[in-house]
Amino acid sequence: MYNPDFWEVQVDPADLEQFPNEAGIWCESREDQESRYQWEDWVSGLVPQLLNVISEALTEKQREAVVLYFLHRKTQEEIAQILGVSRRVLSQHLFGISRNGKHVGGAVKKLRKRCMEQGIQILSFRNSASTTML
Repeated sequence: MYNPDFWEVQVDPADLEQFPNEAGIWCESREDQESRYQWEDWVSGLVPQLLNVISEALTEKQREAVVLYFLHRKTQEEIAQILGVSRRVLSQHLFGISRNGKHVGGAVKKLRKRCMEQGIQILSFRNSASTTML
């Protein structure tokens, strides 16, 4: 039955068999899969520890900014609009400022310091595909 809203193209299965499965963008090599598993294990163990540190070490505004920026992947501009502050102020909440040559404040600096004190390894995770830094 012909449906003008749905165009169907007939393809011979023999034509499809000439393309290996690995040619598709959805294909994941064994090495990539292992790397992804390692990443997922690392993150699943790290997230509860980080959430605990976030709730203890940061101010309310810093907590909101960190969660929106790192967990929800919002831009600084989007977060500034959500929190009702300027992007500059939001950046200060996240990364601090330089005052008289010294770095002052910032949620990321607090998180790094607290995690180092508690022995939580967050500085980097290296695998064949990526490096993640906080």
